[in-house]
Amino acid sequence: VQMMESGGGSVQSGGSLRLSCAASEYIGSSYCMAWFRQAPGKEREGVAGIDSDGTTNYLNSVQGRFTISQDNAKMTMYLQMNSLKVEGTAIYYCAADSRCNGWWLLRTESFGYWGQGTQVTVSS
Repeated sequence: VQMMESGGGSVQSGGSLRLSCAASEYIGSSYCMAWFRQAPGKEREGVAGIDSDGTTNYLNSVQGRFTISQDNAKMTMYLQMNSLKVEGTAIYYCAADSRCNGWWLLRTESFGYWGQGTQVTVSS
C-alpha cells in the first residue's frame, strides 16, 4: 500500500491549510490512519488519528484547531488545519495500518504504511 500526501504549502500564522492523503489500494475493512509531523531537528510526532469506526484522537496542542476526516469511498484522509502557528512548520506525513495496535497513542510503530511527506511552512 502506498500513501500519497498533497496540500502542503506556505501560509501566514493564523491561516488554514487542508492536507489530503490517498491510499493506493484497499487497506482492509478495519484500519487506522494518522497524520504525523517532523520539524527540523525534532522527532516525528503524531498529530491526529482516525480509525475505520470514525473514532479520532488528537495531539493536545492541535485539539480544537485541526480536524481529521476520511472518505472511505475514495480511500482518502484529510487534515483541516486552522489557526496555524509558526511551530506547526514541519513535514507532514500520513500513515496507515490494518493491525492498529494502540493506534490512538499516535506512535510511529503502530503504522506500517507511510507517505513521503508534504511540507507545511507557517510564517509570522
